[in-house]
Amino acid sequence: MQFDVLTLFPEIFSGYVSQSLLSKAIESGLVQIDLHDIRNWTLDKHQRVDDRPYGGGPGMVMQVEPVVECVEAVQKIGESPSQLIMLTPTGKPLNQRLVEELVQCPRHILLCGRYEGFDQRVVDILNPLEISIGDYILNGGEVGAMALIDSMIRLVPGGLGDEQSSQDDSFSTGNRMLEFPHYTRPREFRGHTVPEVLLSGDHGEIAQWRQEQSLQRTRERREDLL
Repeated sequence: MQFDVLTLFPEIFSGYVSQSLLSKAIESGLVQIDLHDIRNWTLDKHQRVDDRPYGGGPGMVMQVEPVVECVEAVQKIGESPSQLIMLTPTGKPLNQRLVEELVQCPRHILLCGRYEGFDQRVVDILNPLEISIGDYILNGGEVGAMALIDSMIRLVPGGLGDEQSSQDDSFSTGNRMLEFPHYTRPREFRGHTVPEVLLSGDHGEIAQWRQEQSLQRTRERREDLL
């Protein structure tokens, strides 16, 4: 799976791509991440890519020309079909069902905004899939892009040590409810013990307990999922 990240700050991703499962996926060839600096497509001698909004108001707006030029240039790279995604707080909410749909596409171009966002003509011309990672505001789309990449690589075959892990996760295909609680060694810590059923070796009883715990958690915390 390939990700092309379009951003004003590609250096933000340097630590992210070199750690944990993502780093292993890149080294094994399962995932490819290419970073593109939008400033490289501006004609301004100072590499300016933003300007004041028409109609007045605070902040700056990312200009249409360098953004569109950057996207169109990156789209021409490679032969795989691609999905253009704009990370924006006004977009479609990201959830696991959407992630499962997106992972079917082999290449994603992630457009990261800054300041007050993009000139609306970027959307009108490019028609991206607009995605929001939550009802809050960040300084830019880079963190959203990382969240999207992280959620997708978990579903790439070979991306996890045990593929069953992604099936049991909260919201996932195998479990649309919240995931059950987990325990590991030691068996007792400060008076808190591991439930006996998990030590029984009875896989049927364990599966039933986990299902009950998952249902209880969902009722208490996210009844909207039921």
